[in-house]
Parts: sequence; C-alpha cells; structure tokens
Amino acid sequence: MNSGKEYRHDNARIAYFSMEVGISHTIPTYSGGLGILAGDTLKSFADTELPAVGVTLLNEKGYFHQTISDDGWQQEAPVEWNPNDRLTPLPNVVTVIIAGREVTLRAWKLMIHGLNGNKMPLYYLDANVEGNAEEDRRLTSYLYGGDRKYRLSQEIILGVGGTKMLASLGYHNLKKYHMNEGHAALLTVELMKQCQDDGHSEEEHVKHVRKKCVFTTHTPVAAGHDRFDKGLFHELLGEYVPGYILEHITEGDKVNMTLLGLYLSGHVNGVAKRHGEVTKEMFPNYQDSIDYITNGIHPITWASPEMKAVFDRHIPGWKADAYTLRNALSIPGKEIWGAHESAKKRLVEEVNDRTGAGFDHRRFTIGFARRFTAYKRPDLILQDIEMLKSVTRAVGDIQVVFAGKAHKQDVQGKEIIKHIWQTCKQVNAEGGNLRMVFLEHYDISLSQMMVAGCDVWLNNPQRPFEASGTSGMKAALNGTPQISTVDGWWVEGHIEGVTGWKLGPSPLDPGYDNDYSPDDEANDLYNKLKYTIVPLYYGKQDEWIRIMKHCIAINASFFNTYRMAQQYMATTYRE
Repeated sequence: MNSGKEYRHDNARIAYFSMEVGISHTIPTYSGGLGILAGDTLKSFADTELPAVGVTLLNEKGYFHQTISDDGWQQEAPVEWNPNDRLTPLPNVVTVIIAGREVTLRAWKLMIHGLNGNKMPLYYLDANVEGNAEEDRRLTSYLYGGDRKYRLSQEIILGVGGTKMLASLGYHNLKKYHMNEGHAALLTVELMKQCQDDGHSEEEHVKHVRKKCVFTTHTPVAAGHDRFDKGLFHELLGEYVPGYILEHITEGDKVNMTLLGLYLSGHVNGVAKRHGEVTKEMFPNYQDSIDYITNGIHPITWASPEMKAVFDRHIPGWKADAYTLRNALSIPGKEIWGAHESAKKRLVEEVNDRTGAGFDHRRFTIGFARRFTAYKRPDLILQDIEMLKSVTRAVGDIQVVFAGKAHKQDVQGKEIIKHIWQTCKQVNAEGGNLRMVFLEHYDISLSQMMVAGCDVWLNNPQRPFEASGTSGMKAALNGTPQISTVDGWWVEGHIEGVTGWKLGPSPLDPGYDNDYSPDDEANDLYNKLKYTIVPLYYGKQDEWIRIMKHCIAINASFFNTYRMAQQYMATTYRE
C-alpha cells in the first residue's frame, strides 16, 4: 500500500458518531455488534473514498476483560491498553457543561487506511484532562460503565463535545451528521444552538437540523433505547435543551434519546427490512420518515487468511467489489473445503490450548457467539441436553463452541453463562459423542477465528427482537452456513438448504404466527441436526460444499458494508 492520499478536513461531508467503534482487538473500544458494525462501516467508507470522519469515545479502560470463575460466574476487569500505541493525541480542546461544571475534552486520532491508499480519520474523545474534576476525568474511562448519570454524561460528551471538537478541528463543510444509535442524539441540539442567533424561527431551525441529520436505530428491545429521569436530565444539562424540543421527547417522567434522534433527523433507518417494519410499529408518529438499510460486514476484515487467498486466486478485485463474490460458485470445491479445514484446525487448536477439551477438527462443530442476553437465547440448544446427546449417538460426533459477554448489570445474562459453563463441564466429564466449551473474553480476534472455523453458525433470537445480527454474515463470507430463527437479516438471507436452515416459521410464510414456543424451536433444532444437517456434513461432502459456495455467492456478495455504504450515499447522504 502506498503512503496514502493527503487528507483534507474541508473535503469531509459526513460525520459518523458512535458510542463504540470496533476497528481492531488492539483498540478495545467496543462491546459487540453495534461497535463492530461502526468499525466495519468506517473501514468501508475509507475503502470507497466516501468523504467522512468518525467520532467516538476513548474508553481507555475498554468495555471489560471477561474471565469466568470455576463455578461459571462472569468476572470483569479493566482492559489494559495504551492509546499511545495506536492513536495520536491532538492539541485541540473543547468544553462541555455537565451538572454546571465545565469539562474539558481533548481528542486522539486514528487514521483508517482504506484501499488504494485512501485515509480517513476517526477521533476519540477523552475527558481525562488535567484541570477537570476527578469524577469528570473518569467519564471516558469505561464503555457503558457506571450508572445512569455516567451514561448521560458520556452522551453529552459524544453528542455535544463531538460536534464542538469537529468544529475545532476545522470541519466546516459537513453536510450530514449520522447518529449510530441514540447515544449521540444531543448533537442535534448542539447544531440547533449553532444557528440560534441567525434571526430565523424555531421551526426553520428544526428544518435546518433535520436536513443535516441521519439517525440509525438498532434494536426493537425497549431497554436498548436510552431513557433518563427528567430530574437527572435537568441536573446534568440544565436548560440546554429548549422546552419546545423537550415536549417532543418526554414520556411521563422520562426523556427518551431515541425520540430526540427521531424528531430532529430528516432520515431514519432500521438495520434490516423486518426491523424497519418493527420500528414503524414502535414509533407510529414517525412512520413516514422511517426506512431501512440492511447491515453488512467488511469483507477484508472477516474473511479468513485462507479464504482470502482463495478469493485472490479466483475472484481478482473482490476486495474492491464484493458483489463479484457471486462468482464463488465457480471456485473448485476442494479449495473452498481446504481453506475451511485450515481455519477449523486453527480454531480447534485455540480451543484445546485454552480448555484442554480434546476437540478434533474432524468432528462437526457448531458455533454460537453473541452478546449474552435473554432474548438471544444462547442456551436454547441445551434445553434438552439428553435429546442433543441422542442426536450425536444417532448421526455422529458434535462439538459446540460458545463465546460472548453479558453486560455487567445483566444478571440474567450472567446466569445464562453460568448455566452453559456448568453444562459444558458436566458433558465433557461424561465423555461420549458430545463436547462443548465456553471461551472467555470474546473479542474481534476470537470472532474471526470462530466464524471461519465452525462448520455451522447457530443463532436463535426470540422474534422479533433481532434487529439485524451480523455474525451470521461473517460466517457466510467464510462459507459457514447459518441455522437460525427467521428474524433480522435472516429474513432476507435465508434460503432453506441453500444458504442454511431456519428454526420455526418465517415472517414470509403464509399465515405467519409469531406465537411459536421455545420448546418447538428447540425440537426443530434437534430434528434439523439429526435428520438433515449432521448427516449431510458427514455423508455428502460435495453437497455440503455446494451450500458453502452459495453462502458466499448469495449472502456474502450482498450483506457487506460496501453495498450498505452505497445505499447510504444514494439515499440518506444526498444533499
């Protein structure tokens, strides 16, 4: 790669704000899917030379480092990393007011290197500045750390401070401000403040800000939409948010940040077709402004080294044009299988080094790695463990790899981890045809290993709470088919027996009924494994490879952030 094209602040037109961004496992400023999506999006912006800039928080202690106690309880510790190793500190400082105190912010810069030498900056906001009160210096220490006061303070820093920082850095020609979730919604008010003395009316100011703002909402789960007590909101922000805006974003005694993003954005989108429909049902007052753009993944990041080499040989130019991956159907099957086998051996070696579980690369291997929370149902496959054992006795050995973190305050999610951890220990101690492990500290590097090394990807969220989901897209890029409840992106990506398999009914089925019990879906999973999937893997390799090719050709060629970026450019970013 060459030294890169000169970056010019005055060329940037789009500012992309996200509380978390996952660029690399060496910069642990992400917790899961939202941050990984943000990182993949910014990488694709750089690759396609889209004139953008990113803004996030430094989170110098990361999300948390996960370990599991002997009895299966998740334990959290600060992540040790040094921003100086990857980021460049900048001299610019701005201030925000939090609870009547002036809090000074500085910024760190990371240049994201795209294809053809293009570069794009990502700025990390940092409150750990000399002169700030001690409690304020910790406000950008932990991603999603602390209480509601800490969370709202972080959102003030991101939305208000981030907008001010971009102005300080010389970004004077920005046309669009893209909020990746409601955490950055206060930027809309800051933009309003910047034009309040221009002699125009409040209504004209609202129109002006809406023209500049894009809002992406990511979840149908109520807890994913930040609501703050009116008292706390006033304590931290005073009269910063005008009353005529507050009346549109207040529900009872709560201020809703999603409503702020909805009210002051000219374009709103969900992250899959089905999610767009669900979002319209959740916010009927905004139905006319809600659209959808289905998420994607950054192919260069998520293809295994072995699969990249195969693509390089047979599909030159795939890195710049992921749509050409449709030509995967013409790749010799033995090369696809060989790349997968190499990736699987690497995963098995990692599993055995960590756990001593005695995994074997010749055994059929299922992967499940998500954020551990109740609606994602990580333990559905364990609902009838004796039934799962009977499947292995009937059709062949099965290995299962689990990974993922529960939020620090999600006790139910932690209980699920404990249940899985203890079940894995018990099953492995018994011997037999079934082996299972839970791998600690799920991060980008482990995810890359799992999506490429597992034979099938399991994803069984409770419908309709999966907004999109991207782990199955990463698996598909590596030829790993998915078995999943039909929700999120899988409504669009599922073709039975071609790109994977479904659990339960699909919203596309005639007479679709969302009332489908976990028992039914668990039994469907066991039956699919017993009668279709495992026999196919062990007995019909050519047919299995055909499915692998279709995962790449059909799903990887479409569910990527290049297509996603092009859709944003064609719809939401138009001036």
